[in-house]
Amino acid sequence: MPHGFINDMLDVKLLILYITNRLLYPADTKTLYELCLQDDKLSYFDVMQAVPQMVESGHLEEKDGGFVITEKGREAAQITKDSLAYPVTQRAARAVERFNREVRRESFVRTEVLERPDGEALAVMHLDDEMGPLITIEYTCPSARQAAFLTKAFPAKADKLYQFITETLTAKEEVDENAP
Repeated sequence: MPHGFINDMLDVKLLILYITNRLLYPADTKTLYELCLQDDKLSYFDVMQAVPQMVESGHLEEKDGGFVITEKGREAAQITKDSLAYPVTQRAARAVERFNREVRRESFVRTEVLERPDGEALAVMHLDDEMGPLITIEYTCPSARQAAFLTKAFPAKADKLYQFITETLTAKEEVDENAP
């Protein structure tokens, strides 16, 4: 018999309320399940059953391809916030923080491939922050395939590339005292 704190559908819904109340972005059902998977008794089918019921009851709503908590859901989450076991809420809170960080970071990186009439392509890569653009790189490539390769690699390395460019541009040049 699995060990855990989630005992019935009410516990599943309380956990979903707890999680969605902390989400900064919409989450699809698969993501909600992954965020809820903080207890051995919880199953995928529990979450798949609870989410539509919570939409129907007005606690969640669909938005931008995912689900978000409603005002009614926030009120219920506030009232029931102490109803779940502490270990479950702590693990769920950490999972939500990771999700929020990842989605936020992804929103700062944009890429596109622009094909040119001469057969070459332009890989356009943007890195932004809360204030606006940090860098935009336009890289001419011999083919759309190579441009797509660069734009696919950019999101994982955007921060390091930005740091490298900044350090390179701001580094003091060594002065050769023997130079004319």
